[in-house]
Amino acid sequence: MRAARLSVLTAVAAVTAVTAVTGCTSKSDAKDGDRVINVTATDSKCETSKKEISAGHVELAIENKGSKVTEVYVLFPDDRVVTERENIGPGTKQRVTAEVKAGDYQIACKPGMKGTGIRQDLKVTGGTAAKRNPKLDKAVADYREYAQEQADATIPLVKTFTEAIKAGDLEAAKKAYAPSRLGWERTEPIAESFGDIDPLTDTREDGLEDGQKWTGWHRLEKALWQDKKIGDEEKTVAGQLVTDLEDWQKRVGKAEITPTSMANGAKELLDEVATGKVTGEEDRYSHTDLSDFKANVEGAQKAYELLKPVAQTNDAALTTELDKRFAALNTLLDKYRADKTSYDFVSYDKVTEAQRKELSDAVNALAEPLSKLAAAVVK
Repeated sequence: MRAARLSVLTAVAAVTAVTAVTGCTSKSDAKDGDRVINVTATDSKCETSKKEISAGHVELAIENKGSKVTEVYVLFPDDRVVTERENIGPGTKQRVTAEVKAGDYQIACKPGMKGTGIRQDLKVTGGTAAKRNPKLDKAVADYREYAQEQADATIPLVKTFTEAIKAGDLEAAKKAYAPSRLGWERTEPIAESFGDIDPLTDTREDGLEDGQKWTGWHRLEKALWQDKKIGDEEKTVAGQLVTDLEDWQKRVGKAEITPTSMANGAKELLDEVATGKVTGEEDRYSHTDLSDFKANVEGAQKAYELLKPVAQTNDAALTTELDKRFAALNTLLDKYRADKTSYDFVSYDKVTEAQRKELSDAVNALAEPLSKLAAAVVK
């Protein structure tokens, strides 16, 4: 996860606006002026060119005119995430495509990537029914099944980890830590879309909001590797981690998934790698970053492969480039494990600065074309 996420917030309105949960697509071009919302972010403002738009695909054209790195979200009234774009540097521009149905939303800018953001209301009106694409319907259905499979597989691995903690077995808990995170890391954008689960389970100490109690994986990681002890508090946190992740497991099937959210989620997973894994910040005590790194890449690649049949028809050059970049990054990662079927990677504190730069360059080379996948899907 990145350094800061949305705070745990209560629902602000009982509005039933939802994005399409099937593979709907509209032939209206998001590049047309009436489908683009210009978002100008500064350190103190979040200005949007439109307050109302018709349902369908919409493109946010974001420009950061502030001095801080920012994030921009489209949010449901209860703060679930429709789509987001992270790590928008000062003086830079980003574009992100989303799919929305009629209802009330908010566009939020988060200067410094902290807090609940500066918000503007967005009203989405009826619009024309989107034309269905059976290939995208299948992609969404298959991705929903994949996300559920990952959540289901995570729970037993987490219980192995937490049971070792409850037994006071430091070495067994260390061994079980990284495997317990794989399914989560592969599908993290789904968990983030709920808003309240991720802060409980995957927040780093420097990402805590004011007044937030530190729980979850990284709280336990610090106890195991830095403090080298398991006390009553750690055992309580371990029990809470299971409860929170079982909540996630039950809610995965209700997640709002669209072809564009899949494509944007793939890009978000690469952002996770760039801002947490490559830097060594994610698993700073255990140095198991490369295991998380690989899982993020696998999740991004799964979403891409499900969308590829449509993206390839619309933009063959893009899919050729993505195939090349995914292969290159996976080949590079394989250098850091003896067995390609294992997630037992080299400890990240043994990876040199030059090697980290090589990994970063490979991630960036993939992230740039991957940011174009959503637009290719809705052409």
